[in-house]
Amino acid sequence: MGEVKVIGSSKSLFCARVEWALKLKGVEYEYLQEDLLNKSPLLLKHNPVHRKVPVLVHDDKPIAESLVILEYIDETWKDYPLLPEDPYERAMARFWAKFADDKCVMGAFAAFWKEGEEKEKAIESALESFTFLEKQIQGKKFFSGDDNIGYLDLVMGWIPLWLNAMEEAGGMKLMDAQKFPSLHEWTQNFLEIPLIKECFPPRDALVNYFNFSLSYNRSMAAAKQ
Repeated sequence: MGEVKVIGSSKSLFCARVEWALKLKGVEYEYLQEDLLNKSPLLLKHNPVHRKVPVLVHDDKPIAESLVILEYIDETWKDYPLLPEDPYERAMARFWAKFADDKCVMGAFAAFWKEGEEKEKAIESALESFTFLEKQIQGKKFFSGDDNIGYLDLVMGWIPLWLNAMEEAGGMKLMDAQKFPSLHEWTQNFLEIPLIKECFPPRDALVNYFNFSLSYNRSMAAAKQ
């Protein structure tokens, strides 16, 4: 099926989901570690529009944006289908994936970056978004609806580690087991899968990365004032 490369960063939650998909499909690939603070000519060549990771390069053809990459992987390698076969269920999976990235991931980052009253408002907004995910996972082991993880589980896979590290570095709490018992149970089920843990960076390194990012951005903001 041709040579496969992933331009990514072990610290990026968006890159992890691409690796998970390739591993579930049994696809061999080369991982090219990117320095997010000093972007390589290779990354700029293959993703000149957004200049972000991840980028999947298949037969020298680059594909950017993690959700687009997941669908490409699912359509190219048929083993272990990620998206449902039913058109309506596929559409709903795409809807909730976009919702999760737009509202939950970005909402968590907004709460992470902000301070004071703005931070409290951002936390409240993020919690409201997570409430919708809680309703989606109620009564299920995985978001796929069966005993195997699927497309939506990979999209939500940042919650057990990345969100946890972000909470510690940002001095906040979003994923509360009492508020979101079904989501909490899902994280425990998700973490029991050995393949998932293979792509996890060390937690301490991730916390340090978030701490550094927070300090760096605040110092840059202060310098502009």
